[in-house]
Amino acid sequence: IDGRELIAFAFADDGEDELTAIYHSHTRSAPYPSQTDVNFAAGWPGVEWLIVGVSKKESDTPTARSYLIEEGKIREVELEVT
Repeated sequence: IDGRELIAFAFADDGEDELTAIYHSHTRSAPYPSQTDVNFAAGWPGVEWLIVGVSKKESDTPTARSYLIEEGKIREVELEVT
């Protein structure tokens, strides 16, 4: 996925469509929220930001991290892959 694209996922665990996570990739930097991410997150309180760091080198393994960004503060949250 192009690093400039943003994809939002809605999960319906309780039958209700609720935005719970926003996914995007960083192709030139580590999977840590940029200032642009922090600014954008102001409109989505309580939503996790799943960021995947994808290098253009084939030898690099993608790295995924998840964060809550609220009131300009970034907090990493545990990412469980099942």
